[in-house]
Amino acid sequence: MTHAIGPNAPILLFDSGVGGLSVLAEVRKTLPGAPVIYAADNAGLPYGTKSEAEVAARVAGLLGRMTERFHPRLACIACNTASTIALGMVRDVLHVPIVGTVPAIKPAAAMTETGVIGLLGTAATVRQTYVDNLQAEFATGKRLLRHAAPRLVEAAEARLRGKEADPEIFSEAVKGLREQPDGDRIDTVVLACTHFPLVQEELAKAFGPAVTFVDGATGIARRIAALTEGQPLERIQPDYAVFTGEPLDQSLSPALAHFGIERVEIF
Repeated sequence: MTHAIGPNAPILLFDSGVGGLSVLAEVRKTLPGAPVIYAADNAGLPYGTKSEAEVAARVAGLLGRMTERFHPRLACIACNTASTIALGMVRDVLHVPIVGTVPAIKPAAAMTETGVIGLLGTAATVRQTYVDNLQAEFATGKRLLRHAAPRLVEAAEARLRGKEADPEIFSEAVKGLREQPDGDRIDTVVLACTHFPLVQEELAKAFGPAVTFVDGATGIARRIAALTEGQPLERIQPDYAVFTGEPLDQSLSPALAHFGIERVEIF
């Protein structure tokens, strides 16, 4: 049985931490009136070091409980690791439309002039067959060099808390790509983790001016807009966030406020 979607039914944006805020920013540009609940599984962070089975079970379980509680019109998994592992399973068990996040290999392949693309992600994302399939489908004849840069997640989380990240983290990420065969010819870098656009400025400095960055946020926002087209959207209260663990300190509050989130609840 389908229920009519009320105008204030939220879009649920789910991520392991605060990386999905980069997606929230794009969703707001595309659908300024849409009510959003931002869900961060900070108790489960980081996902990139967990096994596929752990991530799949955790994400499916949490999203099941969250959709029961919040009755969203749509859920977005704003996390590459969770999407590449759990998207199929979540779509099987939930009865709401699900938008996933996939590494932006298709737009990168269209942009590159040298034919060499770098991809930065978590260890779990970088090893997924999902990425092999995207490469085979969209980047034939191009060279895709991958590097797992989990410390960039730390750097993004630190930056949002107003702390300085260790510059070594960015030079390590650059080295990891540049030192591979043909790495010196990389002109396009896929940020295959929603945390990474939050430190794009620092990455741009470390890579130098000849590199263009591409991430999935605008594509996700377009997909959400397409799936909610024609639906009434009305925000009757300020957007808020739910965290699965204690937000350990108040240092995130200014960053959350910057993204239009005025309160945090524990889920």
